[in-house]
Amino acid sequence: MKVLKFGGTSVGSAESIRNVKEIITNQPGSKIVVLSAMSGVTNELVNLVEYFKLGSKSTMNEIMERLHQKHKNVIGELFPDSEAKNDTLAQIEQMFGQLQEVVSAKYNAELEPVILTFGESFLTYIFSKYLESGGVNNTLLDAKDFMHVQSLENPNIDIVSARLEETLRREIRSEIYITQGFVRIDRFRNINTLKRGGSDYSATIIAASCGAKEVQIWTDIDGFHNNDPRYVENTTALSHLTFEEAAELAYFGAKILHPQTVQPVKDRNIPIYLKNTFTPKAAGTKISSEVRSTGLKAISAKDGITAIKIKSNRMLMAHGFLRKIFDVFDKHQTAIDMITTSEIAISLTIDDIRNLDLILNELEGYGEITVEKEHSIICIVGESVIEDKGIYRIFELLNDIPVRMISYGGSKNNISLLVDTRNKIEILKSLNEKLFSNRVQTVV
Repeated sequence: MKVLKFGGTSVGSAESIRNVKEIITNQPGSKIVVLSAMSGVTNELVNLVEYFKLGSKSTMNEIMERLHQKHKNVIGELFPDSEAKNDTLAQIEQMFGQLQEVVSAKYNAELEPVILTFGESFLTYIFSKYLESGGVNNTLLDAKDFMHVQSLENPNIDIVSARLEETLRREIRSEIYITQGFVRIDRFRNINTLKRGGSDYSATIIAASCGAKEVQIWTDIDGFHNNDPRYVENTTALSHLTFEEAAELAYFGAKILHPQTVQPVKDRNIPIYLKNTFTPKAAGTKISSEVRSTGLKAISAKDGITAIKIKSNRMLMAHGFLRKIFDVFDKHQTAIDMITTSEIAISLTIDDIRNLDLILNELEGYGEITVEKEHSIICIVGESVIEDKGIYRIFELLNDIPVRMISYGGSKNNISLLVDTRNKIEILKSLNEKLFSNRVQTVV
């Protein structure tokens, strides 16, 4: 069994959907296909939720009409056969009627994920019928039957596995199963989501649950690059990364992969392949436990970082001071990304500021507090990266650009720099020149 996941841009048009069909049917053996909503649809549904909160019926109707027309247009392009087209349109009409019922009710926060997951339901139904109309047998699975994920951080694979096995046993056997990414059932048995970009995570949870041979994540870029191609020219695709390297890059800003994707398959040693839907013959990136080389591999950046400094003479030789500080963040369920300490000060970073005011109120009792927002973490990644002979050049940045914090040691694969976001692009370009340009590359 293989698990193939296709993102929103991969299924964003009728032409793209035809392309996905070719990719799937050209691969032999059993497979579970995990699909996102069409590109732009989830954004529209997010807007729908916002206007639902405000009770703005006219704007909601406009959004619904745009979504309706988008899916009708795709169906019209995909189905030359009028009977298959009419059957598909009729079901989509019924689903839009269900969505209309939801947004016609009184607003309730529990309805938000119900609304947001309609995009995946629309697309998976259309895609299943499209395959069927072309003579490709497949079985459409409802992810809500088996994606019972109570904890986003630590999904219980055994629960998902048991429910998936039960679902597959009662459905018609097929070489191709199609299901929705992004959606889950939470610990309250409510429809919920794996957060934006969570279809990658869906794919690896499913792969771990069924003991898949491999996971393929198809997107619109040919694998991980050694720097962010949105800001830096002449970046290079990496042929291979370890699970640890990929996890570091994803967590620290590489947009190609959801940050938690690696976790479910790492211990089960199920490789992940990142592939480009629009150039399927390109090698892409393989993510596995195999270490093909050591040293520098790639650079990524994570925005939206807030730095907090706690300065206090009470820290000097004080036992238990750090534990008290960490307890404040734990109490308010806020994770810490980076931390550095001196005899009388702690500097740390967070990317979730929802409870920042509450945290600061408690921290004021421990010393003088300084808060700096609009920062970015630049992450320099590679297996045993500190042993790379050229890595010393990162410190040349200090000559030209202020660096707020430097962290190494928490992972042998990562050196992190905290910088003002205004300097991020300049730093990415500078690091690219210092660390990659005019350098003999090892096999990656």
